[in-house]
Amino acid sequence: MRVQLPLKMPARTYQDAIAALNSLQSNYANIMAVRESGDRKNQMNIWEMQEWSRRIGYRPSDFNRLNAVHITGTKGKGSTAAFTSSILGMYRGQLPKVGLYTSPHLRSVRERIRINNDPISEAKFARYFFEVWEKLERTTSPLEKFPHMVPGSKPGYFKYLTLLSFHVFMQEGCNCCVYEVGVGGEYDSTNILEKPAVCGITRLGIDHTFMLGDTIEEIAWNKGGILKKGSPAFTVPGQPEAGYNVLKERASERGTTLETVPVFNGLKNIQLGIAGDFQIINASLAVCLASQLLAKMGVLDTAVTLEEYANIPMPFIRGLEQTKWEGRCQTIQKGNKTWFIDGAHTKDSIEAASEWFKKVTRGTKVKNVLLFNQQSRDAKALVDNLHLVLTPEVKFDHAIFTTNVTWNSGSYSADLVSMNTSKDQVEKLVVQKALAQHWSELDYGEATVHVTPDIQTSHELINGMLEPLNIFVVGSLHLVGGLLVVFDGKQ
Repeated sequence: MRVQLPLKMPARTYQDAIAALNSLQSNYANIMAVRESGDRKNQMNIWEMQEWSRRIGYRPSDFNRLNAVHITGTKGKGSTAAFTSSILGMYRGQLPKVGLYTSPHLRSVRERIRINNDPISEAKFARYFFEVWEKLERTTSPLEKFPHMVPGSKPGYFKYLTLLSFHVFMQEGCNCCVYEVGVGGEYDSTNILEKPAVCGITRLGIDHTFMLGDTIEEIAWNKGGILKKGSPAFTVPGQPEAGYNVLKERASERGTTLETVPVFNGLKNIQLGIAGDFQIINASLAVCLASQLLAKMGVLDTAVTLEEYANIPMPFIRGLEQTKWEGRCQTIQKGNKTWFIDGAHTKDSIEAASEWFKKVTRGTKVKNVLLFNQQSRDAKALVDNLHLVLTPEVKFDHAIFTTNVTWNSGSYSADLVSMNTSKDQVEKLVVQKALAQHWSELDYGEATVHVTPDIQTSHELINGMLEPLNIFVVGSLHLVGGLLVVFDGKQ
């Protein structure tokens, strides 16, 4: 008698995982409805993350094994996370696996979940993604406690990736991990970490006001939410006084300490892996955070002292010099075109990126081109900040305002699909046309102004200009990521 064996299901691919992940994005209409309701993130976000974790087999206390460095702030938290991870990577003999979780990504979603500074492979991403997906399919939550977690539902896009990162790092046996907060801190999905090894807070500023509040005090309160009892915390010099005072209060409430890191003199004559004079502040914080973790884990005898002239170990210097972090003060040479790329999208970061562009192009006789995209924040105000910093030293011969659509076919790269902006506004170039008009008024019509429907068209327009050019790409990490994908040429 022949026995018919069950058909083997085909393995699900990375592309399948990305399609499933994109289905978890909130669309523009839902975002606007929540915004109009005045509903801000609340404690339910943390309770739900704890519940999602339970359903895939973890208690929050299990994540204590990750020896996490938890980093928040408004400006520089991604760079600080990258510096910290790179330093820890110099101690591979004692720490074979260092995890890094950051957001957003540029080319590939896999960039958000790294081990030893490399994005996990497509095969591992797909495998772990569907392990989490299937566990959530097989389990349920009590609806009286979690009314939104009906059978078959999943966490939203960012929450799912955070959950996935915990699963990946636990299954891969990471010795320690660096976690960058997504938005805020108090109610961010990364904040189910109960006992981080150390916490860091980078420069505070005004951003994400809908979720965090309109004042520096409210924003500081949210950022200070990552502070935990028994976890030492450190911040950078030059914080706004009102925000710093709130951070100190939050540290006291949480039963921990908050100390300010000096700008270490030993970093002033090295070439950091991330360009920009301001990065020395983030690098100094990273030195402190990494040394605290390494001392806690017994790799170093003592942490680096908080003194300007403290001795910085040579592996730290190598780690800072070898840090790679695309899209932040990045220079790419392509033929006679020099691309100066920064994903700055807040007032402070736009001003810092503009100062960097002004410095690195000073004295050159090459024409300048601005390539700008910002779809969701106050784009007009960001353009004003940029123009104010660069005028009168830098003049643009061309100013190009584009959407964050990747290809001239009207499609996005699969990893860059964005549903949280108005499709109608993007298609009609509403923001881009308004910015083009505004720029013409700012520079009295000196620049030739262009509006393009996608990043590929912008790239082709610039390449069609035969003379040498300096191109300043700024305003959005979505623009930077899309441009890097177009550079790669893989649709």
